[in-house]
Amino acid sequence: MMKTFRRIEQYLLFLALTISVFTIVGCEYFPESTFELASESRLPKWITFPPGLTRTDVSITMSYYIKPWGSSAIFILQDTRKQTLTKVHGKVKGLEPFHLKHPPPGFAPGYPAYEIITVKGITEIIEHRKMEPIFYITDDAAVWKELMGVQPLPSP
Repeated sequence: MMKTFRRIEQYLLFLALTISVFTIVGCEYFPESTFELASESRLPKWITFPPGLTRTDVSITMSYYIKPWGSSAIFILQDTRKQTLTKVHGKVKGLEPFHLKHPPPGFAPGYPAYEIITVKGITEIIEHRKMEPIFYITDDAAVWKELMGVQPLPSP
């Protein structure tokens, strides 16, 4: 009887540890949402083209992750064969998307929405123009001034 209780205790401990690990680490395998960089948008400053490739040779996906200690984003640069060329992790500022005090006309309520993401000390503002799986990198000086209090740095 005692062996049975000990076995149950070990099983419950293993189950609790497994749940804890998946709660903390497992979030990386289950994104909150995933987006594709618009073909007309420039690449984020923290991603560079591999030699011999151009903008039309690559695609970038961005996935948002929500973890107990804050939000993050992962950017994956892939070639036309869907081979991963670069993968970078970024920190998302705040818990909710940012909105302009006076959004431009012609957008649905709640749009455009912005996320401020920093990778390796370089900050970019991500723009979501409507409810779709597409994102843009914005260099709009008015957006940068309102959300960051500064002008954007020139693109490389």
